[in-house]
Amino acid sequence: MKHMMLQDKYPVYVLEVSRDETTFGSVDEILDFLKEKIDAHPKVAYIATFDHYAHTESIGGEIADDIKAAKNIVFCFGVKLPKPGVLAVRPRSIGVADMGDRFVITFMEAPMPMANDAMQEWAKAVANK
Repeated sequence: MKHMMLQDKYPVYVLEVSRDETTFGSVDEILDFLKEKIDAHPKVAYIATFDHYAHTESIGGEIADDIKAAKNIVFCFGVKLPKPGVLAVRPRSIGVADMGDRFVITFMEAPMPMANDAMQEWAKAVANK
């Protein structure tokens, strides 16, 4: 898993999983697995699944040729709400893209170590399934 700055300002984690490293065959299968992890965590609430590919296609947006599918699973670790500004960095999202020969799993670094640890664990588990 790589930790990088996207567009020189967004700290993100990126994990590429080749198809021969996982038994998952689609973005939807990976999202179902991630939803199980979210539902099992006592401090996390599932919010929604967003089909980014379908949305971008429906508005005539640009999609890289090698992206075959792309969805986000949206959830929140919100264990405390000390001030309104915290709302700007919530909820969390994990993106999964099908690149044909591999899946790319991405998420933005959270200001909470427990959230980062959980999201890294969930993402890495995709390669072990």
